[in-house]
Amino acid sequence: MDVIEVAAVSWDSLRCNKLRSFLTMLGVIIGVAAVILLVSIGEGARRYIRKELGGLGTNILIVVPGKTAKEGGMHMGASSVRKLVYDDAVLIKRRSIHVQYAVPVIVGTSRVKQAGNVRDTYIVGVTEEYFPARNLSIELGRAINSNDVEARRRVCVLGRTVKRDLFGDANPLGAPVKLGDARYRVVGVMQRKGVTLGYDLDDVVFIPTTSARELFDTDALLNITVKARSEQVLEAAKRDIRRILMRRHAGREDFTIMSQDEMLDVMGKVLNIMTAVLAGIASISLVVGGIGIMNIMLVSVRERTREIGIRKAVGAKNRDILLQFLAESTVLSITGGLGGIVLGGVTAMLIPLFVDFLPTEIAWWSVLLAFLFSAMVGVFFGVYPARKAALYDPIVALRYE
Repeated sequence: MDVIEVAAVSWDSLRCNKLRSFLTMLGVIIGVAAVILLVSIGEGARRYIRKELGGLGTNILIVVPGKTAKEGGMHMGASSVRKLVYDDAVLIKRRSIHVQYAVPVIVGTSRVKQAGNVRDTYIVGVTEEYFPARNLSIELGRAINSNDVEARRRVCVLGRTVKRDLFGDANPLGAPVKLGDARYRVVGVMQRKGVTLGYDLDDVVFIPTTSARELFDTDALLNITVKARSEQVLEAAKRDIRRILMRRHAGREDFTIMSQDEMLDVMGKVLNIMTAVLAGIASISLVVGGIGIMNIMLVSVRERTREIGIRKAVGAKNRDILLQFLAESTVLSITGGLGGIVLGGVTAMLIPLFVDFLPTEIAWWSVLLAFLFSAMVGVFFGVYPARKAALYDPIVALRYE
């Protein structure tokens, strides 16, 4: 028998028991679909993070206090870390030709009051350079400017959510609000930005960094947000920052400079581990499906014992019988694999339509890998039943009732 004839006979045999064949393939279908779906969610999350980081500005470097080793190191304790201060950011901007912006950022929480309305939210102290560096736009009024920073003015820019909760539909420009015990004047309202990497940029209040130092009674920065002049000079800017800060910190590298690519790599490693674990768990159902195939093939061998005897009596060889049953198990697994690809692919494409916070991106390597694995499962778990059928004694098989 040639390959085409073996496949045709196998398919006809499976069609005789449609329901049983479908139930046998169900484990493979679910396993393949689960692998494709989980990997697509992981790839979608990776694309989402890359998009969100890009939406917060390009060519960005974040300088944070404390040195973090990249390979299994520990973050230095608070007692050994020198804080970053406002003058560090000023010096970086002044002494590096590769740096376009260097923004000292202070973050705290405070109660914001306006008339009878009260809201607890994040207060972010920034300079005028923060908004273009982070691709943030003003919808109403103006952003914080250099005069506000230099004069330590008590002015603020409201996020959309804060503006809505405090003022409703009223125009807030020029209105006073209280941050803690200090009175600030509203000079602008941010354009809606939404949630980015779990951080709601609409639920913040921006004030000058110099005012934030007074409000929170600290000169310690959360970070220095640096924007390089171009992607080509990003590494040069990083070297400049390291040289400038080490000179200011008496030769100690007690700070960490993180680029967007490095942050993406860290998140990518976490996502890779999660995706691999989830895909591994999903693959278990493929093995279970393979066991189901072996079980049903053993039943099929027993039911068709007389057929095996008759085939051997008319000249069929052990090899022909083995190929016949092995082909049936392989057809089951391949058909199940194709069904799983369709189910997993369609589900992955439909999920973002109903769950907008869960992006997906089908990885074609996962489709190919899941399909090949399903085919191998059919071959592996079909060998024992096929070999058992091939070794039947034809006389004993003909007498079987």
